[in-house]
Amino acid sequence: MYFFTSETVSAGHPDKCADIIADTIVDRLLQSDPKSKVATETFLSGNHIIIGGEVKTTADTNEKFYKDIAIKALHKIGYPESEGFERGETLYPDETDIHVYVSEQSPDITIGVEKEDEEIGAGDQGIMFGYATSERDDYMPTALAYAREIRDVLYAYALEHPETFGVDLKTQVTMDYGTKENFDHCKPVRVSQIVVAISHSEKVALKEVQQLVRKLVIEKVKFQAGHFDEKDVIFYINNTGRFVRHSPIADSGLTGRKVVCDTYGGYAPIGGGSQSSKDYSKVDRSALYAARWIAKHIVAAGLAEKALVQLAYVIAEPRPLSVTVDTQHTALTEISDEALSRKIREQFALTPKWITEKFGLDRPGKEHFLYADVAAKGQVGYAEYPWEQLDALEWFEGLKK
Repeated sequence: MYFFTSETVSAGHPDKCADIIADTIVDRLLQSDPKSKVATETFLSGNHIIIGGEVKTTADTNEKFYKDIAIKALHKIGYPESEGFERGETLYPDETDIHVYVSEQSPDITIGVEKEDEEIGAGDQGIMFGYATSERDDYMPTALAYAREIRDVLYAYALEHPETFGVDLKTQVTMDYGTKENFDHCKPVRVSQIVVAISHSEKVALKEVQQLVRKLVIEKVKFQAGHFDEKDVIFYINNTGRFVRHSPIADSGLTGRKVVCDTYGGYAPIGGGSQSSKDYSKVDRSALYAARWIAKHIVAAGLAEKALVQLAYVIAEPRPLSVTVDTQHTALTEISDEALSRKIREQFALTPKWITEKFGLDRPGKEHFLYADVAAKGQVGYAEYPWEQLDALEWFEGLKK
C-alpha cells in the first residue's frame, strides 16, 4: 500500500466565501474597466465582513458598491439555507455588518506595471507552479479530482435540498497507489478512504446523513473503472457526530487560505501567493495559469508522464526571470528537462500581457469565464477554462522529433 490524500471545500466554506466575494469584485471592476488593478482581501467572522485592499480603476465605486457585491455573492453561494437552519446556525447575508477599507493602489506599483509600450510589468515578484499528470484524461491528480467530484455532487444536493444539508462542506480522498513506483509513474490503484464533513439540519440524524452521503457518492460520482469498490472503501462522514452550526457563524473565512485545494491538492508546490482577489497583472494569478497550460501540454504531447513547471518574476519586469521544467524522472523522449525549459522560454513570451491576451484574462464574463466561478471550483483542472485548452499541442509534439 502507498497512500496519497487530497482535500477540497465547497463554495459555502467560509474561506471560499471570502475568495468568491473578492473575485466577484475583480469581475465587476474588470467588466467596467479592463485595465483595473485590483487586490482586495475579504475576512468573514460571525455576522461581520471586512473588505480591504487597493484598487486603481475608472469604474464608479463606493462603499455601497462593495457591500452589494458581498451580499449578492453570499446569496448566490446559497446562504441562508432558511428551510433547514435557524439564525445562529447559518449566515444571513442581509443581516451582516460590512466594513469597507479599500484605498487607491500605490503609484509606486503603478509605474512598474504600466509600461509606455503597453507592455505590462509583473505586479510583484514571485514564483508560480504548473503541474500535470497522466493519471487522468484531464491531466489532474486523482485524489484531488475525486475529492472535487464528491464535493460537487454534495454541494448540488445541498442547494436543491436546504431542508437537509447546508452549503458548507469539505471532502477528502485517499488514493492507494499500491507502491511508490506506481505513484511515481501515475498509476493509482483504488480509492481507500473518503472523508466528508457536511453541515446538516438539526432535524436530520447522523445515521441519515451518513446513509445519504454514501448513497450520493456511490450513485453520482463517476469513478474510473476499478478505482471504487464500496466494500473496500472506508467512509468517515461527520466524524464528530454533529455539524449543524456552520458558515462564517461557526468559523471565520479569509481570502487565500485554500490555495492547495485550488491547485493540485498537495501533489505539487503551490508557489508564493493565492490567485483570488487579484487582477491579471499579478503573476500569482496569470503565471499560475500559464504554468499549468505549459505542464498540461508537456504531458498531453507525450513528452513525460508528469510535468512540474516553475515560472519566476520580479516586479516591473515583463519577462520571467526563469522558466524551469521538471519531468520528475518520467520523461518519455530523449529531450532533457534543461532543453525543454530553454525551448519553452524561447517560444513563448510569458509576459503578463501575453498571458492576458492569450487567455482573455481582462474580459471576464458569463460567455467566457468569471473569476468568482473559478474561485468556487478551483483555479485549474476544468476543461472550460481558457488556460486548460490544448491549443499548442502541435508545437509541443514537434519537440519529440
